[in-house]
Amino acid sequence: MGDTTNSPTPATTVLHVGGQLRASSHGVLTAGLRHRPGVLAVEANPVAQTATVTYDPTRTSVADLRAWVRDCGYHCSGRSVPGHLCDPMSEPRAHRRVGGSDSDPSAHPHSAAPHADEAPIAPDSRSEHPSTPAPRSEHAPHAHPERTRGDADTVVRSRAQDSGTHHGGHDHASMSMDSMARDMRNRFLVALVFSTLVMLWSPMATHMLGLHLPVPFGMRADIWMLLLSLPVIFYSSTIFFTGAVRALKAHTLDMMVLVSVGIGTGWLYSLYITLTGGGEVFYEAATMLATFVLLGHWFEMRARSGAGDAVTSLLDLSPPKAVVLRDGEEVEVPTAEVAVGDVLLVRPGSKIAVDGTVLDGSSEVDESMVTGESLPVRKEPGSAVIGATINTTGSLRVEATKVGSDTALAQIVELVQQAQGSKAPGQRLADRAAFWLTLVALLGSVTTLVVWLLLGASVSKALLFAITVVVVTCPDALGLATPTAIMVGTGLGAKRGVLFKNATALEDAARIDVVVLDKTGTLTKGKPEVTDVVAAHGVDTDRVLALAAAVELESEHPLAQAIVEYAKNHDVHVLSAKEFQNVPGRGAVATVDGQRVLVGNRGLLDHEHVDLGELATQRDTLAAAGHTAVLVAVDGTAAAVIALADAPRPTSADAVSALHELGVGVVMLTGDNRATAERIAADLGIDTVIADVLPADKADRVAELQRSGKKVAMVGDGVNDAPALARADLGIAIGAGTDVAIQTADVVLMRSDPFTVSTALRIGRGTVRKERQNLFWAVGYNGIALPIAAGVFAPWGLTMRPEIAAMAMSGSSLIVALNALHLKRLSLPTAPTSERGEGVRHREPSLDGSVGGTAD
Repeated sequence: MGDTTNSPTPATTVLHVGGQLRASSHGVLTAGLRHRPGVLAVEANPVAQTATVTYDPTRTSVADLRAWVRDCGYHCSGRSVPGHLCDPMSEPRAHRRVGGSDSDPSAHPHSAAPHADEAPIAPDSRSEHPSTPAPRSEHAPHAHPERTRGDADTVVRSRAQDSGTHHGGHDHASMSMDSMARDMRNRFLVALVFSTLVMLWSPMATHMLGLHLPVPFGMRADIWMLLLSLPVIFYSSTIFFTGAVRALKAHTLDMMVLVSVGIGTGWLYSLYITLTGGGEVFYEAATMLATFVLLGHWFEMRARSGAGDAVTSLLDLSPPKAVVLRDGEEVEVPTAEVAVGDVLLVRPGSKIAVDGTVLDGSSEVDESMVTGESLPVRKEPGSAVIGATINTTGSLRVEATKVGSDTALAQIVELVQQAQGSKAPGQRLADRAAFWLTLVALLGSVTTLVVWLLLGASVSKALLFAITVVVVTCPDALGLATPTAIMVGTGLGAKRGVLFKNATALEDAARIDVVVLDKTGTLTKGKPEVTDVVAAHGVDTDRVLALAAAVELESEHPLAQAIVEYAKNHDVHVLSAKEFQNVPGRGAVATVDGQRVLVGNRGLLDHEHVDLGELATQRDTLAAAGHTAVLVAVDGTAAAVIALADAPRPTSADAVSALHELGVGVVMLTGDNRATAERIAADLGIDTVIADVLPADKADRVAELQRSGKKVAMVGDGVNDAPALARADLGIAIGAGTDVAIQTADVVLMRSDPFTVSTALRIGRGTVRKERQNLFWAVGYNGIALPIAAGVFAPWGLTMRPEIAAMAMSGSSLIVALNALHLKRLSLPTAPTSERGEGVRHREPSLDGSVGGTAD
């Protein structure tokens, strides 16, 4: 037999990429990376200053990716995760999978980090010009084969240096978004001062304002304006020229090319006129054009920075320090230095640094910042805790089980960043339209120039129209329309415990007609609870419950545990059992307080020749209603029937109601018998029931709904739900579900609360609504502004100068960004009850079958 080589599993990482000034920057980065060896897919996100790259780990590494990003003229410090969330102890794992399986590399929030070498890499200490490639030796794959705790501070410092240090006015690519905004402000202020001075000596000021200022030093006015324009052209506008060079080197066209053409053409033409003896010049148009574009850039950057607030707030959750017990002593260390197996001391009011398991102590932990659960959750020895959550009452000793990039918080951040960096179908269409619109702008500018010259206009007039066309048609608003809304939508979901894996899932959530809900573990709690205790005539209910609980206390069966828990919660004193005997498949027998007690099914009582008597009818009624009936006999006489069922979650009825408010149909899919399923459906207000379905057939039932023309979302939590989740238009995994379900789904709900399904759909609808509004504005703006800029309406006195075009173009982009940010105000109702906060729900015994159901 020949050797069989398995193809390597692709890895996906989110890189920090500084210097993406405009929405069109993604084209330069994509063109520069997509043909590199081992790179499979690139999704750049200028709004977030990141790039999501899928690559073959056997052919390249994150260190190589970082070098290639810098070759494109941008700055990259490695993974876009803060240093204190990275694992400095990790060794390079060249073949480690992102999703933990052979499926989609962006799988789920419980996935592992692809590489240790994806931790942020310290940038050069020297100031680095964007056009200067970094030395290749610095980027050799696996350059850091081992990491120690001592490296952690270096990692943290390198990330802090990268994200907060201003390396100088000309090193724009090495700045963070805040630094870029400050630099843009400085460039704008310089341009504003000098362009205003240019205007004072321009023919426009003379004709419109009647100003006749003397020219200093006896120079000609055009020479004086040339000198005043130099700071605007050679300082304020350099970002446009360098950006245009990057785009052209990458064989693409973007906004920087258009702005550079507009500014450069006007200024170079004026320079030619000045050097050849003087005449009508456009220094004021070129400088004011630069000023207004910079102003728009500055405002837009400040608006765009708000789109990433959700990720920023997530990153800020992790505490910088942790108290670790070493050799019996308390030691405060950076969170990045905590290793698996360390024991952490968490005092009341402190944050839990990493994921772990409680070894000692009990407390209430506020998990709202990670899971969205509004009420504190009780933690005792053996309970799992999540890093970045807040310990509220008692002290805890916690053993670290996941640190660095393996923690739930780090993986949530990575998942959100991947979703924000992904592109929905609408965005891909907008990107293509933006590219062609750029080409149309250039061709339209040339056409405008030629047509006006043929119509007999002067060169200066024709050139002004041509420059205005170039500027006003900049497609930046079109490029911002979708990614800004996607960023805000995914961030809004993360804050509510709803994790969208990609932008397509966010858009699909807006189109759902029917939600299919698995019953067990989704609509119900997935474990049995006592719903009714029916005692025989003359038998004391508490007494028979105490006897039954004493027998079941010795058993580990889920039904037995439910009976014991019910007895304790109803303050029934649990007695001690002797001579316990388990009867496989039937129940158990024991002596309690001198009485022989049987607890089990009908087969046990028949074997012991016990007649049910009057309880037979009660038992049949409960069984017909879908309850599991446990029989109790004392000293050979039937004493009681205890009914158990899988109870609905406290928020299930509200979840169904919330979906109905959205106009979405609700279907319950279960393997239970129809009688049980329909009773629960009626109790919860569910429209349609599909019962008696084998696990393997669930996907077929979803397909049937799709064939009827419905857009279907499937919500589940188990292994047997995975095929249906994959088959649905939108797969939604409940957070407490299995890894297989979470991996297969498109959306992950951090809380085991079906009410958040409606939250996911509302966020999807709100996001798509903003996308459509933005696209409508961007397309409509160009449709109106282009003919005005080209001078079509000039005979009627309606014209536009380049600087006014710049204002209109920048204003359009700003409106798009602000409209997307308005999505943060989306109304998202919360469930009126909290499952965890409510604790165990108790019901008085009844025979109406209003609660429960058997397991799938």
